[in-house]
Amino acid sequence: MIRRSFIAALAFAAALPLTAWAEAPLKVVATTGMIADAARQVGGDQVEVKGLMGPGVDPHAYRQTRTDIVAMTRADLILWHGLYLEAQMEDFFHDLGRKRNVVAVAEGVDPAKLRAHDDYADKYDPHVWMSPVLWRDVVVEVQKALTEARPEAAEVFAANTQTFLAEMDQLEAYGARALAAVPEDNRVLVTAHDAFGYFGAEYGYEVLGIQGISTQSEAGLNRIGELVDTLVNKQLTAVFVESSVSDRSMRALIEGAAAKSHDVGVGGELYSDAMGEPGTYEGTYIGMLDHNITVIAGALGADVPGRGMNGKLSAGF
Repeated sequence: MIRRSFIAALAFAAALPLTAWAEAPLKVVATTGMIADAARQVGGDQVEVKGLMGPGVDPHAYRQTRTDIVAMTRADLILWHGLYLEAQMEDFFHDLGRKRNVVAVAEGVDPAKLRAHDDYADKYDPHVWMSPVLWRDVVVEVQKALTEARPEAAEVFAANTQTFLAEMDQLEAYGARALAAVPEDNRVLVTAHDAFGYFGAEYGYEVLGIQGISTQSEAGLNRIGELVDTLVNKQLTAVFVESSVSDRSMRALIEGAAAKSHDVGVGGELYSDAMGEPGTYEGTYIGMLDHNITVIAGALGADVPGRGMNGKLSAGF
């Protein structure tokens, strides 16, 4: 009787999904969508990731909520960007790091590769996700953090990382091809704030932002006047709004150019400090950059695939 019961128990166990016997996923909290996506790509089914900042959220101004604090205190690992991106939360993370497993993943990038911050002498431009080459370094830091939190899954994390890095190589190659097809005189990117410096450096574009590296810096009338003159003198006809920044200053720029009898239009909306909607292609890092590359190249004169490098963009250019 006991033997039959034991055999029945084994049969029942064998019928259960494998996940029922697997170790519970690591609870990971990430500040930005870009870091959350990297954690999901590297962690796979070993992680359960919660991102704090959704579409359209400005990380420069974001402050933690009570719900965020509860999630972080219950997490096995907290991943934040660092480099003064989450400026309003920096003290909070330094304090939390004395009690919890907290990692600033972008601070693992070699400082020699970083741009100086235009407002703070001792800080750097944090927008490293705009360069697939630099973001590779951050992905590796995410892998290190996950491996330290769950060493027994190291091989899984390593394999997932290599797969993701290969996808990023394809993205970088597509960007190089598409953006090189823009006429040289048109390779000027005018945006709401200076989030595209690494993008410009990687692909050979001049980048002009109305605001500085942080959206908290003020866009003065003098700056708008300077950019209006640049648009007119260089005969530029396209500027770009950002999903996480108000377009008010950009409208002022377009109106200023119109006052000088020069027509300028919006080339498209770019994802700067936040990705697209969850569950969409643009809600992934690859999709975010594919969108930006395709929109910029197309608006500035290149012949680009209507739905990006692999046909997944939700809206054709």
